[in-house]
Amino acid sequence: MTRGRVDVNTKKRLITWIIVLVFCCGCFYAYTRSRGSSPLEFGTKSLRKFGSSYLRGEEDTTAGSSTKFEEDSNDGVVPKSFPVCDDRHSEIIPCLDRNLIYQTRLKLDLSVMEHYERHCPLPEKRYNCLIPPPPGYRVPIRWPKSRDEIWKANIPHTHLATEKSDQNWMVVKGDKVVFPGGGTHFHYGADKYLKSMANMLNFPNNIMNNEGNVRTVFDAGCGVASFGGYLLAHDILTMSLAPNDAHQNQIQFALERGIPAYLGVLGTKRLPYPSRSFELAHCSRCRIDWLQRNGILLLELDRILRPGGYFAYSSPEAYAQDEEDLRIFRAMSTLVERMGWKIAAKRDETVIWVKPLTNDCFMQREPGTQPPMCRSDDDPDAAWNVPMEACISPYTNQVHRAKGSGLAPWPARLTTPPPRLAELGYSDDMFVKDTELWQQRVEHYWSIFGQHLESDMFRNVMDMKANLGSFAASLNNKDVWVMNVVPEDGPNTLKIVYDRGLLGTVHNWCESYSTYPRTYDLIHAWTVFSDIERKGCSIVDLLLEMDRISRPKGYIIVNDKRSIAEVIKKYLGALHWESVAMVDTQLIEQDEDDVVFIIQKKMWLTSESLKESE
Repeated sequence: MTRGRVDVNTKKRLITWIIVLVFCCGCFYAYTRSRGSSPLEFGTKSLRKFGSSYLRGEEDTTAGSSTKFEEDSNDGVVPKSFPVCDDRHSEIIPCLDRNLIYQTRLKLDLSVMEHYERHCPLPEKRYNCLIPPPPGYRVPIRWPKSRDEIWKANIPHTHLATEKSDQNWMVVKGDKVVFPGGGTHFHYGADKYLKSMANMLNFPNNIMNNEGNVRTVFDAGCGVASFGGYLLAHDILTMSLAPNDAHQNQIQFALERGIPAYLGVLGTKRLPYPSRSFELAHCSRCRIDWLQRNGILLLELDRILRPGGYFAYSSPEAYAQDEEDLRIFRAMSTLVERMGWKIAAKRDETVIWVKPLTNDCFMQREPGTQPPMCRSDDDPDAAWNVPMEACISPYTNQVHRAKGSGLAPWPARLTTPPPRLAELGYSDDMFVKDTELWQQRVEHYWSIFGQHLESDMFRNVMDMKANLGSFAASLNNKDVWVMNVVPEDGPNTLKIVYDRGLLGTVHNWCESYSTYPRTYDLIHAWTVFSDIERKGCSIVDLLLEMDRISRPKGYIIVNDKRSIAEVIKKYLGALHWESVAMVDTQLIEQDEDDVVFIIQKKMWLTSESLKESE
């Protein structure tokens, strides 16, 4: 009898433990399901409930962030709403996401900045959610006022104001962040620094554009881009570049100010620009080791500089305060001398080297001189995922004979056919006709905008498929700058874009773009969706990406087939976009079924943003 009671008690305890174990496992499962593998949901094919945020816009008060669907007779299920990303991810850049690097355990060489280069998520791991604005977000201050001040709530990161307080990068004043124009090397203002630099080079009237012969500039390690911001007054466009590093958000500040900028790094891959793109490169205490890996980074600058281009270097090494600075400067001087560069000017803490106009100095080098010339089959204009090499890119025979790029001074450069057209098989007549065609198209776009258009409504503009840059050229009379994007798999027309005195980059629209959310006031997509469809990439992924990089109340122009526009139209509600107009193109050299579809992104806020703004 006693033994029987023991057996019964044992069985009861066992059943109890099993119930407890099942209950714990259930709780753990529910917890992990609610949390997910990260604070973001993935995959456009499995739209699921996301967190507890809700959406509310000026004309949209629908609560709830779970994905809802509706049936479509042609395309099956179309989402009525997309989930909202976690508020902590209001600044996510999918291909520059350090969390992705940690999760995928990529083995990267930190010493050569590989962790700051692009590493994109696999298609099945892409974010399917809408990026929320930060709490208290407001429509950005308009240009030109934005050069000097922005709303603090739009980029709520003020650590740089404290960290760089002695250098006048930025100052917090109430609900704004103010930019006095200082930098690491030019505490007293970029304007004085630029006049001093122009004076060093004997440019007329101490103006950096040198009567239109300096138009495009590259600024490495740009900070908040005050150097590029003040060069705009000299009629110069600057590609301000910095990584998403310890000074996080420096490029975001630049873009919020309305200054051209791009997230990137001098690491292991070529910069996304063709050869001979810039008249001047600049480094002001940019903390770049120019001597590493046999001078490979200086050689990359050499590749993107035009014949006769300048490299302005402001750093302690330039004035050799101690033995280590002196050693570095001597080594740099020896290296650039072998590259054919000469000192154009040296004053105080700044040295400016100038690049040769021809290949003569390379022809006179002794055999075996380092760095070597690049291989004859190397394409110096290839710039998408191309590894850097420590070699010198020689000029073409045409440039060598002409003793320079043969470009007209700005502003004539914008409409003058550049010599490199011939490399693409384009004639001068084709260039002129393309310019005229896009002038007509832009006028057509503006007529469609009608009453929606205000004179200062746009500042940051992107052309997703720039071709020869004629869309941007047609906007030259407006106070905007255009990021001209050339697809990586098409003709390499980006060199023509730069030869016209414009800025741009190469990109694959099957991937996320290297910029912060809420960057652009206007995005132009000419046949981009048709191209994406032909490549077998996701139109929905591209729509979500365009939503990510568009500013609230910003606009999108889609010039594509009517069938494409109708597909996009089905997603407007889910994206919190609204249609402004859809009209037949009525223009020459467009198919009969092409339409112009103009869309506006609504302003919407999450629950956290609403609490902050109230």
